Amino acid sequence: MTRNHLKNASSTNTLLFLITCAGLLGAALIADLLWTSSSSFSIASTWAIGRTKLYVIPHSSTNNATQVDDKETDSRKFLTGTFFDLPAPDLEWEEIPSAPVPRLDGASIQINNIFYVFAGYGNINYVHTHVDMFNFSDNKWIGKFDMPKEMAHSHLGMACDGRYVYVVSGQYGPQCRGPTARTFVLDTETKKWNSMPPLPAPRYAPATQLWRGRLHVMGGSKENRHTPGLEHWSIAVKDGKVLEKKWRTEVPIPRGGPHRACIVVDDRLFVIGGQEGDFMAKPGSPIFKCSRRHEVVYGDVYMLDNEKKWKTLSPMPKPDSHIEFAWVVVNNSIIITGGTTEKHPITKRMILVGEVFRFDLDSFTWSVIGKLPYRIKTTLAGFWDGYLYFTSGQRDRGPDNPQPRAVVGDMWRTKLKF
Repeated sequence: MTRNHLKNASSTNTLLFLITCAGLLGAALIADLLWTSSSSFSIASTWAIGRTKLYVIPHSSTNNATQVDDKETDSRKFLTGTFFDLPAPDLEWEEIPSAPVPRLDGASIQINNIFYVFAGYGNINYVHTHVDMFNFSDNKWIGKFDMPKEMAHSHLGMACDGRYVYVVSGQYGPQCRGPTARTFVLDTETKKWNSMPPLPAPRYAPATQLWRGRLHVMGGSKENRHTPGLEHWSIAVKDGKVLEKKWRTEVPIPRGGPHRACIVVDDRLFVIGGQEGDFMAKPGSPIFKCSRRHEVVYGDVYMLDNEKKWKTLSPMPKPDSHIEFAWVVVNNSIIITGGTTEKHPITKRMILVGEVFRFDLDSFTWSVIGKLPYRIKTTLAGFWDGYLYFTSGQRDRGPDNPQPRAVVGDMWRTKLKF
């Protein structure tokens, strides 16, 4: 009997303990529900924020993309890979015979109906050592000839007086090898080359043009391939002959860097677009393997005229680089095809340009006049019989992916109307 009484008492105590625990747990749950209903964030919503990262185009007051929750995205645009593309009308492009070889970072000169295409990478480990020729009159590639063995293979500065082509500095070899200060002149009628006095210092992709009887070379990247150069040199030339023994120092360009268009129209010298910084050789690499570095692409436009002081004009519709041979002059306008723009702010990937830009030389204003067949950089552009041509370069990965992929030798043309 005593044992049964103790057993019943123990059972009663256990039941009371369980009821008390259940009551406390229920009270805690009720309190938690009341707190949740009055709070702006619940445990569940905090977890969702931690897992869902929605990157959007930043407001104009910030340069960085912002991480937001689902509710904030209704009035803001998602940052897609193609958000750098600008609205542009479609152009009717016709594909014509491709260049004999694919070419990146090559150079080009047009003399009447003959288009000379120089050097460039075939791929990152191979560079071309010859010049291909194209005849605009019958849309055919008509031959090739060799370059001097000492001449650079990419990132050339180049200008022409209608017969003689002046070639300045550039990168010697594949990957990210060092530059050379060597300069040459080509007689396009005889296909003979001659040396000229070397630049005061080697440069990668300097802006180069003939102006007022002098060969002008400015900007580019310095010997390490990354540091922008501001220096501006010139030397007197005439009919393929150099009239001075040394380069003369001129007024420095306001902003340094490579991959810019350099154009003379109506006795005015224009320098358009470009970038600060570039790939460098990886330290200690026996093949000078290219190593990525920070770059700043810009759309600045500068002009020299009678005052011989740099003037800043309206910038391009968006930052643009790798356009040193991507231009033609038509109807008192400068036309520029393709290039590269600012890197994607989230992925930091290179973004190619697919627009055709027009700079009106009467009003000094820019417009977007069309789209290329695809985005592409380092195009080589020409103009003949009303048609805008371009060939070669590195194209995008597809309509929805503006990152660079294949090096191509494709050639296209479209009838320009404006």
